[in-house]
Amino acid sequence: MGNGTVLLDDLPLSKFHLRVTAYTTGGMFCDGYILGMIGIALAVWAPQRGLSAATEGLIGASALVGIFLGSLIFGTITDRVGRQTMYLADLALFVVGSVLQFFVAEPWQLVVLRLIMGVAIGADYAIGAALLSEFLPRRQRGPLLASLNAVWTVGFVVAFVVGYLMRGLGDDSWRWMLASSAIPAVIVLCLRLGTPESPRWLAAQGRRDESDKVLAEFFGPDVVLGEEPPAPRRARLAELFTPRWRRRTAFASLFWFCQVLPFFALFTFAPTVLSSLGLRDEFTGGLVLNVFQLAGGVLGVVIMNRLARRGFVLWSFVVLALSLLPLALSAHPSATLVVVSFAVFAFAVSAAGNLETVYPAELFPTDLRATGVGFAAAMSRIGAAIGTFLLPLSLVHLGNQATMAIGVAVLLLGAAVSWAWAPETRHLALAESSGGAELRADPVRGDPTGAPAPVAEA
Repeated sequence: MGNGTVLLDDLPLSKFHLRVTAYTTGGMFCDGYILGMIGIALAVWAPQRGLSAATEGLIGASALVGIFLGSLIFGTITDRVGRQTMYLADLALFVVGSVLQFFVAEPWQLVVLRLIMGVAIGADYAIGAALLSEFLPRRQRGPLLASLNAVWTVGFVVAFVVGYLMRGLGDDSWRWMLASSAIPAVIVLCLRLGTPESPRWLAAQGRRDESDKVLAEFFGPDVVLGEEPPAPRRARLAELFTPRWRRRTAFASLFWFCQVLPFFALFTFAPTVLSSLGLRDEFTGGLVLNVFQLAGGVLGVVIMNRLARRGFVLWSFVVLALSLLPLALSAHPSATLVVVSFAVFAFAVSAAGNLETVYPAELFPTDLRATGVGFAAAMSRIGAAIGTFLLPLSLVHLGNQATMAIGVAVLLLGAAVSWAWAPETRHLALAESSGGAELRADPVRGDPTGAPAPVAEA
């Protein structure tokens, strides 16, 4: 690096950084809105059609299955063809799918549409975090990547509020609920037009002149990338399972899986769950829980760079398990206990959920980043789909206590995985955090100490 040059990682925060963050978080708002609306829409439509618990579960899980496919397939595609094209295509699919939901006549049609929209959401998970992480300075990377999940939470909560307010529109209110996601999707699609390709991706593909042009146009002529892969490589899913990357792949996948399985199960069907636990006004109860969820998401952004990544993920699982434990131990919990337990869970899971858009993007290099993030997101959606499909059946056949006990067990598994495999990446340049080495962490502060320790080959 020559005199007078500055690394992209070390730039001060600029208006461009904030714009790209806003456009990317806009996509996450749409993701959360689309997923959050289905629960309250089904609460209206299911009684009208007499849908079975299995059918409700299938409709609720269909988008999550789509996310699995979209994350898995389009993560690798994004590493091969670039971030920019996919950044626009997934939003266009949001718009079309949202409008078509209004014309659904049969449950299977909604399952198919939600599956397709889920594919677009899964693609956005992989694309957004990869692209944004490659533009951001290291000091702001944690909080601004965390804002992706926080805004996802805003979208999820806004969907619940909008759906709650639209319940009085008659028998077709559920149609308007589901179609309403076209409005934010159109807005975000228009805003994303003109977003440049990632200069890190261009450099990793050997297109250094184009990378330098993007840097000069948007950041200035003296800005450089620093160390990047010396030659283009073709992203392959199988590379995630090589000795160099398999531990990080397993950790990113499992911690995300264990966070979202109980979350989607409980919050997709929040009115149903709260009713089964004895809360009479389940819609108002669900609204209260979503307020706590929103507050947790905001707090997670604020504290992201103040806590070690490793400690944050580990202790959040402990708090989440403890929040559901009283409901697993009580056969007839009081309304107060139900609300308090779910409020703590909503607050903590939303704060910790911000790690889902921070941690995986920091664990993989540029040429493998969208593939790694996409695979982790795909594995997490297996958990989300399992939880969403099985929760109505579990409440009917196993009961409330057993259902909550399963949630506690999943969260304790997440704590164990984090204890064993979570590396520390806070304060590191992106090339350092994604270098493929296991970073030793200070046992008290959680910050990396000394030189990176090489990953064992066996």
